[in-house]
Amino acid sequence: MNKLSQFCSCDNFKCPLHPTNHDKGCAPCIKKNLKLGEIPNCFFQKVENSNVRSGDTFEDFAQLVLGIKNKSN
Repeated sequence: MNKLSQFCSCDNFKCPLHPTNHDKGCAPCIKKNLKLGEIPNCFFQKVENSNVRSGDTFEDFAQLVLGIKNKSN
């Protein structure tokens, strides 16, 4: 099985759920994120200034996409 999808943008290769570290593709990462109410890191990689986010929640992603400053700042 090809471990990386053509669209994979995740650069967290040390993560045990990264597709290069097993043969199950993106499914384990997606499953973990859904369970925790979070967005996968690869989605954040496509948004400008994602390195300044406060977390990985749906709200964190929405704020980043909309350009809203973190409420705790």
